[in-house]
Amino acid sequence: TRSFLSRRLSPIWESIDESGLIPVDLIHDMGSQGFFAIPVPEDYGGQGGSFTLAVIAAEEIGYHDPSMATAVYTLLNNAWPFILYLYGSDDVKSEVIPRVASGRAFFGIASTEPQGGSDVAGLRASAVRGDGYYTLWGEKIYISGVREALEQLDMGGWLLIARTGRLEDRHRGLTAFAFIAKRDGRVVEGLEYSILKTIGRHGISTGVLTLKEARTPENTVIGGEGRGFYVAMEGFNIARIMVAAANLGVARWALEEAVKWSRERVLFDKPIASFQGVSFPLAELAVELEAARLLVYKSAWLADRIYIRREPGLKPADLAFHAAASKIKAVETAFKILETAMKTFGAISYTKESRINRALLGVLSYLVGAEGAQNIMRYIVAREVIGKEYVK
Repeated sequence: TRSFLSRRLSPIWESIDESGLIPVDLIHDMGSQGFFAIPVPEDYGGQGGSFTLAVIAAEEIGYHDPSMATAVYTLLNNAWPFILYLYGSDDVKSEVIPRVASGRAFFGIASTEPQGGSDVAGLRASAVRGDGYYTLWGEKIYISGVREALEQLDMGGWLLIARTGRLEDRHRGLTAFAFIAKRDGRVVEGLEYSILKTIGRHGISTGVLTLKEARTPENTVIGGEGRGFYVAMEGFNIARIMVAAANLGVARWALEEAVKWSRERVLFDKPIASFQGVSFPLAELAVELEAARLLVYKSAWLADRIYIRREPGLKPADLAFHAAASKIKAVETAFKILETAMKTFGAISYTKESRINRALLGVLSYLVGAEGAQNIMRYIVAREVIGKEYVK
């Protein structure tokens, strides 16, 4: 993994961020190398690996592309194809997963709506069943991979959450679909989209999906009608661990950059590393990074015990605490390291001649909400520690 990324990704990550585009040939090559659908069994078109291996890949990609663009692409195309493997129909799995694994298709998550992303149970996009199809109406926003799915690759789609019950039914009225928005190079009728201008991680697109009587076949339901909320929660737990791993990689890169600069930058006739005001913060953050890494890898190990080894006595809900805790710790540690790195570099870090700012803006996307806001992660941890009957 490290050898491939050093050769193919490290030399171009800044140009990816500057151009706002992940090259299609890189996506294909990453597929050939085995970066996508890692924990999905080979019988269903995946790599037959584990979540530990997926976390290793995510961390290394974060290190070699600190803008986070290719890390985001990778974590999406591991977490959500796995949920499709668990709960999707055989027809859809056999069509989608092998193409995702080879880097020829994109499969992410489409849940967030304009009224808010954290309240998944309050989603309003609707799906009505009839004549072998569900017809979809509504809007999804802040959706990753819109350009990749609908313009760059021949196939693309999302695990899309829509309401098949009443609004007052809350989470019990939601259904998950493997919404294939583009197939054989053609975007489905009834779907409109636009690309948002983000302040960071420019290489992967973030956009809006507008559904105006777009149709999806009945066999694209994932997990059964009315089970969409529960399917999504499992997927978010898996995705959060991989988000945390990608942030570990960025944090490790930034710490190395700061240490190198502190050794080379000379003030008052000695390297700035000799000043405790510089060296002590870096030392403390090295400890924080090691603690974050241990938590994230423990979470991946637990996911392997639940989903890969299927150990008795464990269930998917047991992952909630560790997934949320991993996202809190890894993302906030990465942001602290990047902030300290910028202070270590000084004024040069505020220019494009320095690469640190690109990484800070990439990590910032996860600090402010992607894959769940940090306060929602704290709510999940509090609920698991104190009890659901007390934390409501």
